[in-house]
Amino acid sequence: MPTYRKFIVEPSLPKKLAPLEDIAYNLWWTWNPDAVNLLRRIEPDLWDELNHNPVHILGVASQRRLKELEEDDGFLTHTKRVLLQLKDYLNGETWFKETSQNEWNPKSNIAYFSLEFGIDECLPIYSGGLGVLAGDHLKSASDLGLPLVGIGLAYSHGYFEQYLNPDGWQQEVQHDNNFDLLPLKLQMDADSNPIKVKVPYPNRTVQAQIWKAEVGRVPLYLLDTNIPENRPDDQQITSQLYGGDLDMRIRQEILIGIGGVKALHKLGVDVSAFHMNEGHSAFLNIERIVHLMRDKGFTFFEAKEACIASTVFTTHTPVPAGNDRFEKAIVQAYVTPVIKDTDIDLNRLIALGRINPSDNEELFCMTVFALRLSAGSNGVSKLHGNVSRHMWKDIWKDVPIDLVPILSITNGIHIRTWISKGLRNLFERYLGVSWINKPGDDTIWKKISKIPDSELWRAHEVRRERLVAFTRKRLVEQLKRRGASESELKTASEVLDPETLTIGFARRFATYKRGTLILRDIERLTKILGSKDMPVQIIFAGKAHPKDMEGKNLIKDIIHAARINGLGHRLVFIENYNIDVARYLVQGCDVWLNNPRRPLEASGTSGMKAAANGVLNLSVLDGWWDEGYTPETGWAIGHGEDYEDHSVQDAVESKNLYDVIEKDIIPLFYNRGSDGLPREWVSKMKSSMTTLNPVFNTNRMVREYAKSFYLPLGRRWEKYVVEQPEIIKSLAKWKLKLKNDWSKLKVISVDEGVAPKSLKVGQRKRISTVIQLAGLSPDELVVECYFGALSHDELLEGETVTLKCEDKNEEGEYRFGGEIPCDNAGPHGFAIRVMPSHKDMVSKYIPGLILWG
Repeated sequence: MPTYRKFIVEPSLPKKLAPLEDIAYNLWWTWNPDAVNLLRRIEPDLWDELNHNPVHILGVASQRRLKELEEDDGFLTHTKRVLLQLKDYLNGETWFKETSQNEWNPKSNIAYFSLEFGIDECLPIYSGGLGVLAGDHLKSASDLGLPLVGIGLAYSHGYFEQYLNPDGWQQEVQHDNNFDLLPLKLQMDADSNPIKVKVPYPNRTVQAQIWKAEVGRVPLYLLDTNIPENRPDDQQITSQLYGGDLDMRIRQEILIGIGGVKALHKLGVDVSAFHMNEGHSAFLNIERIVHLMRDKGFTFFEAKEACIASTVFTTHTPVPAGNDRFEKAIVQAYVTPVIKDTDIDLNRLIALGRINPSDNEELFCMTVFALRLSAGSNGVSKLHGNVSRHMWKDIWKDVPIDLVPILSITNGIHIRTWISKGLRNLFERYLGVSWINKPGDDTIWKKISKIPDSELWRAHEVRRERLVAFTRKRLVEQLKRRGASESELKTASEVLDPETLTIGFARRFATYKRGTLILRDIERLTKILGSKDMPVQIIFAGKAHPKDMEGKNLIKDIIHAARINGLGHRLVFIENYNIDVARYLVQGCDVWLNNPRRPLEASGTSGMKAAANGVLNLSVLDGWWDEGYTPETGWAIGHGEDYEDHSVQDAVESKNLYDVIEKDIIPLFYNRGSDGLPREWVSKMKSSMTTLNPVFNTNRMVREYAKSFYLPLGRRWEKYVVEQPEIIKSLAKWKLKLKNDWSKLKVISVDEGVAPKSLKVGQRKRISTVIQLAGLSPDELVVECYFGALSHDELLEGETVTLKCEDKNEEGEYRFGGEIPCDNAGPHGFAIRVMPSHKDMVSKYIPGLILWG
């Protein structure tokens, strides 16, 4: 076969239509309904067929059609209006400008690294919740005006597309992403050549070109190794998201971490704060350390401290097995070329990826590596933060669980992306437009009470009708691919009822999410679904990982349950779950079901999307719902219990699930007044939106990241590295001294004075301790009394009081003393805690440096 030489033919747009290209290439249009309507008008019949991709549509639109649009005054007026909206958005005032601009170097940025980004179905480089969260993060960063850039990978095949065979078994097919027909632009140098980065791999160099997506004000840069300069197996590095074996995983993680930092340098993007969304990109700190050593003359320890001071890490995985781990040999093979020509001790570097750094048999963990090289870390809900502190407590050995430095910033959603057009119109009519720019203001959402029940219910009914129509269409398409008969196609076109109570369950089919819990008592479920007077219908969607046979079996069980029990008209499965399918489901269902094994759901955001549309949640008290649930906002499955026996848990919680549906949900939904309205149900919808919308949104979430992490990290980088590097060098030197001397530190004695063992509420207890400082000065330490109420020999919500240095004896030992309050009755306890103290420390706790007495 011949080798074809590639060239690009770009659409030839008439001058009057040139603004369409600016609009199509900025993904701002994905959360602007007027822009979506404009782009759909170009070729209405191709909008769905081409996956809502305006760039592709512009590429295939005939010159005749473009001529028609050029002469269509209505279309031109619409184009001018949307272009003006885009310009106003890009140039408008923002929260960041108003509140934080003076705290930030205007030439610098925040770099947000994620292995996947789910911005819209037209850019399929995501698999599920992690990517969709990352996409919503970029959108809100854009809305808020944060100087943020995204870094990811450009997958030529994205994630797999799903279809089911006649037996209900999931099959996977690869989708080809033609980047020239996506809203991406290849980054070129001054000579119009693609900008490329060179990433060292074992015995070779891999090159990657860089694509750019505009997400409002935020640029997203994506690395692509599918170029002729690379050997075939290296071209596959950016072939598929979450595909391949462990070797492919580390190759991708080297690319996003090492290559991502190199890309920022090559593009001239200055960065003061780095954010790792999951541990996949944790190798970025190796490249940053190497860069500081080579270009700034830092030592390894100085460079490490500089990186820690300017990095935040978000963990999403609540189970140890879900965190990437590698054998030492494979890490050595891939990291050695990166640190070539430096004096970095490879063993010391690899030790940072172990909970016990001295255990050479322990696997290298990306999450541990990220935690050790970050000034701030967080889980993605309050419950997940607690789970994470328990999971990773041994990194900070001897630090009480509640003080382990992993915080919580609960996830959110980009509300404008996910709400229906009808609901948006109601919001603008009764809430004004403030909810768009200030979705975290609860006073705005309280105005939802002004929306007439009839208007809110009708808007919701329209979405349910559209969901049913969409589902029927998808089912017919699914059956056609399987070669179904005409009678089967006709039956599929009539499934579901647009007036029936509709429950949605859509998410990744992993076993812990228990997708078939509602099928546990099939006789009871059949009665619920088949009721003549108050029927129920369920729509399922979701993918199992290609290697997850148990997850695939769950999907198969759903198909078989519907088929064997004659439930096909009430229980359906939509294939190939993606953002488009999710949008229909979260806007059109009445109830959103989620029943994971607590506490294995880190956060979950699909329920937030449903709630934003007035859909009521029915969920286990896990992830975000542990915070969001009240009897006024939805329903809970169980009471937040944790079980050791899964079979008992499934039995108890499935029964509770059926009880809630039968006794609470169904009667409330079908209780209609004389006007046909379910007013109590509508009242619950309003309560849910009023309470949850101002909290569970990415506007609030990103502002939290900015205040808690981005701004302080950026200030530290500018101060410690750019302006006064001697600070970080002094800090690194001091830490080395500490680690050498710490083992010599001793608590000689603890004195409780002559006070009685039993004290009265309101009294104070005198505490003092004598410590051998072993060459350290009192100013280099903080000596605390850690105290609180005791329960089973554990402190409940411990507090600290700093003990002051009072004197020094002839042996060179120092006495520290102070008093602790006795504010509550009952058994109490205390312990002496000694930790390092330095005015430039970025975290109170240094792993391994804590002494109790």
